[in-house]
Amino acid sequence: MSFDDRKRAIGKVVSVAADRFVVEMHSGTDNFTVVGFDDVHYVARLGSFLMIPAQAEYVVAEVVGLRERDTSGGGVSDGQLDKVNSAKYLDVVPVGMLPMQGAGKFRFGVSLFPSLYADVLYALDSELDRIFDTDAAVVPSIGPGEEPCDPADATRFRNLAIGQSVIFEDYEVKVRIDDFFGGHVAVLGNTGSGKSCTIASVLQALFEKPDEHHARGATFVVLDVNGEYHRAFAELPDKADIGVQRVILDGTAADGVFRVPHWFLDLSEWELLLQASERTQVPILRMALGMATLFGTNSASALNTYRNHILATCLTQILGDETPPGAKETRIRGILQRFRTAEINIAALNSWITVKFGNMTALESAYDFLAGKDGAGGFIDPDLKFPDYDGTPFDFTALGDAIDLALLYQEAHGNRQIRDYCAQMVTRFKALDERSDYGFLRHDADESHTDVASFLSGILGLTAIDGGHTKAAQIIIIDMNAVEDEVVELVSAVVSRMIFRLLRQADPRNRFPVHLLLEEAHRYVASTPSRYAMDASRIFERIAKEGRKYGLFLLVASQRPSELSKTVLSQCANFVVHRIQNPDDLSQIRQMTPFISDSVLRRLPSLPKQHALVFGNSVNLPTTFKVRSAAPLPASDDAKIVDLWFHEAGRPSLLKLNSAGAAAAAP
Repeated sequence: MSFDDRKRAIGKVVSVAADRFVVEMHSGTDNFTVVGFDDVHYVARLGSFLMIPAQAEYVVAEVVGLRERDTSGGGVSDGQLDKVNSAKYLDVVPVGMLPMQGAGKFRFGVSLFPSLYADVLYALDSELDRIFDTDAAVVPSIGPGEEPCDPADATRFRNLAIGQSVIFEDYEVKVRIDDFFGGHVAVLGNTGSGKSCTIASVLQALFEKPDEHHARGATFVVLDVNGEYHRAFAELPDKADIGVQRVILDGTAADGVFRVPHWFLDLSEWELLLQASERTQVPILRMALGMATLFGTNSASALNTYRNHILATCLTQILGDETPPGAKETRIRGILQRFRTAEINIAALNSWITVKFGNMTALESAYDFLAGKDGAGGFIDPDLKFPDYDGTPFDFTALGDAIDLALLYQEAHGNRQIRDYCAQMVTRFKALDERSDYGFLRHDADESHTDVASFLSGILGLTAIDGGHTKAAQIIIIDMNAVEDEVVELVSAVVSRMIFRLLRQADPRNRFPVHLLLEEAHRYVASTPSRYAMDASRIFERIAKEGRKYGLFLLVASQRPSELSKTVLSQCANFVVHRIQNPDDLSQIRQMTPFISDSVLRRLPSLPKQHALVFGNSVNLPTTFKVRSAAPLPASDDAKIVDLWFHEAGRPSLLKLNSAGAAAAAP
C-alpha cells in the first residue's frame, strides 16, 4: 500500500461475509469524520463509499450502517457513553472493484474479497470520478463524416452535471449523455417533489452550454398536459443558439392553434376512435374509409362510378327480392332520396318503379336499366374493387356519407340488420362531427399545409433548405392544458405514431434522435385499459420496446408509477426518483429495480424537495443528489397560501372569468 493510502486509512475490516463487511474505525476518530491530507471527509454518511485494498485493486464498499460501542469495561456511572474509549463500527456492503493504478474503470461485482484487518480508506474525488465514469465532461467536437469541425476548437458535452451529491461535499453528480439520453428515462415522485423542475433543470443544463458546439441536433417533443414548460424554456433562445417552439391545442379549429388533420389517423386509430367492434363494424368502417379516399380525389368520374355501382347493386337486390311491390317502391324511393347520382335518381326510375293496381309493371325495365341486358349497359361492375384507405385528404363530413354508402352496399347483399349493428358507431361519428372540442380534428380536404411532410417537419422543429431540412427548434412544446384527457390520448397517440413510423422508414436509420417528453404520463400511458376510445398506451408500449433502435426515446414523468404501464417502465434504462410515500408506488419501484439495495429505497419516503435518487445505465452506482436549480422555473409553483389568504377587504381577485364562466386565457 502506498504512503498516501496509509495516510487516508480510517480503520480495519473486522468481519467479512459474502454480502457485508464490518469496519472498526481507528481509535481517536471523532464523530465519524476524518481530516485527510486533501480535505475533511465525512466517511460515515449512509451511502458514502470506502476503498478496501485487495491485491492490485480496491473493493468499493457502500456504508449502510453506523454503530458505536463502549469498550471501557467498567462503564460510566451516569449512563453516558465514554466517547474516549468507545469503538466505532461501520456496516458496509461491497458493490464493485476499481483498479488501483492507471485509468482503469469501475466494474460491478466483487471478484476478490479483502482479508481480515485489511485497511479501509476514504475515497478521493479522483476515485469517485472513476467510479461514476465522469472524469471528462467536455471533449473536442468532430465534424460531419469525421472531418474537422467548425470552429476548430469547438467542444461537446460527454457528461452532464445534474446536481450536487448529498453524500460527498462539493461533488457534482453527472450522467453520461450517451447512456442517459440513449435510452428511455423515467422521472418519478409525489406531486410537489420537483419532477417538472428536474426535467427543466436537466434540459436547461444541456442547452445552456456556454461555448460552441450547442446541442443543435437534439429534438424534444414535449407533450405538456399542464401548460408548465413554456416559461421554463422561453429564455433558452437568448442564452444559446437554440430554438423553442410552442403550439397550443385548445380543441378548436381557430387560426394559429394546433390541429391534427383527421386523414392522418390510420385504420386502427379510426377503429378505436369510433369504438368499432371487430365482427360487424370494422369491415363497414374500412370500406367507408376506402370510399372516403375517393371523395378526396379529383377524379369525380371515378367516384361517380362507385356511387352508381353501389346504388345499382342495392336497387337490383330490392327489385329481385320477394317483398310486395308497394314495399319495393317505398324502399327504393327512400334510398334515392338520400343517395342519387346524375344517372340514377327518382326522375330516371320513376316511371318504372311506380306501382299501379298493386303491381310494378315495368320492373324488368328498371332492372335492365340498372344491371344491363345481354352483357351490355347497366351500372354494375362485378370486377370493381373498393379502394383501400391511404390517407388521401377528404372532408370530415364525407366519411358520414361513405359510412351510409357502405351500409347500403351491405344491405344490398341481404344483410338487412347491418344498420342496426352499426348504429353505435354511426352515433359516435355524428357526435364527433358536432362536438366543439373535436374541431381540431375536422379539416376540409382543400386546406393548405396539411400534408404529412409539412406537419412532421413542424413537430420535429425542421425548416426547409435547398436539398433538405435543417433544425429550427430543438424543443417543441405541444401545450394541451386546455383539453380533456380524451383529446390528450388521441393527439399523443397519433403524433407519436407518426413520428415512430417516420423514424422506422428513415434511411439511414437512427441518425435523427427524438425524445418524447410525456408529462403526467399516468394519465395516458396507464397500466389498465383506457376508459376512453383511444388507448395511447398501445403506441407508447411499442415505442418503449422498439423505439431505441430507430432513435425514438421516451422521457416519462409521473407521480404514480403504480398506475403507469409496466411495459413502459420495464424498458426504462434510467430513473430519477424523487420523494415517494405511497406504498403501492414504492412496491412498484422495488419490483422494477431489483439491483437497488433496500437501504437506498428506504430513503425515498424522506427525500426533501429538490432531492432525488438517480440510477440506471448512465451512472455506475445509485446516487442521491440535490437537483440543479432550474431558472426560470416551470409554471408549477406551489400556491403561496398565507400571501393569498390574508389581505385587506375588497382586493380584486386574481382569477379572471370570461362570460362563459371559464377562466380567461393567460397572456
